[in-house]
Amino acid sequence: MGGAMRGLAAALVAVVALAGCASSGGLDADLTDDWAALPPAGPFTPAAGVCQVALTVGLSGYDPVGCDLPHRVETVHVGAFTGERATPPALGSAELRTAFAECDTRAGGYVGDNWRAGRLRLAVALPTGPGWAAGSRWYRCDLTELTTVEAAATVVTRRGSLRDALKGPSPLRLGCQRTGRDARRVQTLTPVDCRAAHDAEFVGVWAAPDRPYPTKAADWAPLYTGCNTVLAKYAGVPDDPTLRFRTGVVVRPPGAGRWAVGDRGVRCYLWLSDRTVTASLKGAGPAGLPVRTR
Repeated sequence: MGGAMRGLAAALVAVVALAGCASSGGLDADLTDDWAALPPAGPFTPAAGVCQVALTVGLSGYDPVGCDLPHRVETVHVGAFTGERATPPALGSAELRTAFAECDTRAGGYVGDNWRAGRLRLAVALPTGPGWAAGSRWYRCDLTELTTVEAAATVVTRRGSLRDALKGPSPLRLGCQRTGRDARRVQTLTPVDCRAAHDAEFVGVWAAPDRPYPTKAADWAPLYTGCNTVLAKYAGVPDDPTLRFRTGVVVRPPGAGRWAVGDRGVRCYLWLSDRTVTASLKGAGPAGLPVRTR
């Protein structure tokens, strides 16, 4: 090594030595002793109070956005399953029914009313099979806006959060409806402004008891009885045998699959098979819903 190189090496050693001896101002040279260790990587858990462009449950497709941006799904709550099981809870299982009940309550608090009073659908999303195997135990309570709550419903791409969306008057709320004017039964319900001629109106939700899904005529009787009680309270008329002479009633229970998950909310509508009106019948009383003599 030449003299110049030996001189440079000596200078560098001197600088390092001086740096080691100089005051640190309260800092030391050990970069590990003052920092907590990072927590071990855990299973993926989604966030609540966020929105998604599409309904996804896997980590690879999870891309939440602000609810002010266009989206189709809003997560109102994220809960967790307890206990040990090798796979996600199956349809109809006690665990899934418990999760739906929690989501039902949370969704109502989130929007400010029973979510069934609006053009909304509540779903319980679960981890994928691989996600469950990796340790994910969450369930997600997701709300979507629908074009209608009838069978032909499609999901709406919307802007804005659903938080408090049903606390007061809202375009999401179910209200006056127009039927196909079949005097024997109602096949479809189409929302209309209550100032337009209509023959039906949403009156509320009846909570059906925990019993098998209705499949025969006798099974439907309790649903009609329950909705008649809701109707009478809404319209301000007696809930007695004369009610059927004042108005008809339409019941819309959840589908069989949702029933198996624990959804027991039956949407109820009054139905005027013989006339139309141009105002809401809420609180109309016996004068607004007189007993029909024929």
